[in-house]
Amino acid sequence: MDDFDLILQNGINFGRGGNKPKQDDKVKTKAKKKKYITGAHGSGSAKQKAKYREQRANRHK
Repeated sequence: MDDFDLILQNGINFGRGGNKPKQDDKVKTKAKKKKYITGAHGSGSAKQKAKYREQRANRHK
């Protein structure tokens, strides 16, 4: 019952729980670089994705 009374008096805090440490060991990706977006580096899957992006960009022109 003490917890319930505390909640009634103070309310519930839904804010952020504090400062989270930064993650310096993130994985770097090449997926956003221009060569990969345009499919220029030679990978078949990248060329196919570039084709789909181009089709989507030209869809409403």
